[in-house]
Amino acid sequence: MQVIGITGQTGAGKSTVCETLVRRGWAHIDADRVAKSLYIPHSPLLQKLQAAFGSQILTTSGEVDRAALAKAAFASPEATETLNKIVHPAVTEAVRETLSDLVRAGVPAALLDAIALFESGEDALCSRTVAVVAPESTRLARIMERDGLTEEDALRRIRAQHDESWFCARCDAVIRNYPPYTLDQEIGRVFPE
Repeated sequence: MQVIGITGQTGAGKSTVCETLVRRGWAHIDADRVAKSLYIPHSPLLQKLQAAFGSQILTTSGEVDRAALAKAAFASPEATETLNKIVHPAVTEAVRETLSDLVRAGVPAALLDAIALFESGEDALCSRTVAVVAPESTRLARIMERDGLTEEDALRRIRAQHDESWFCARCDAVIRNYPPYTLDQEIGRVFPE
């Protein structure tokens, strides 16, 4: 099975690229959704996160308080690294299981949508990698609207990530999601039908 890793900074348009390709018949694994599916009350993952970041990241019912976790995890580079060391191995294992299920089902091609594709080592699961990039101002507006964040919180999240050049240097191809490029043209250039 061909696996294409789709990565890039938050708000760059990775999901939109993947939605377009899913309409063309590609299978799609969203590593963020995989991660969220692992945040089960009293799970080993939540227990490790609570030990690292404190009980304030959990609600009274034992579920993760995403805003509290994000605030703690993006407070410093060290905190973000701690989050990644806890979450990446669990997500990668779940992604491997999903890919195995797709192979058994005879699926010919899949997209692995992962903001931390390289940091998690999930790029090793891919035959090719593609970065989706957009200017910071565009990404800032998108994530403030999408996630209901203040500008300060959105900027903290953006600044906790690698810059565009980091993604471009590591990927086999780049989709530019900003004028004068159109997303359809860029997708067609990187994924000719």
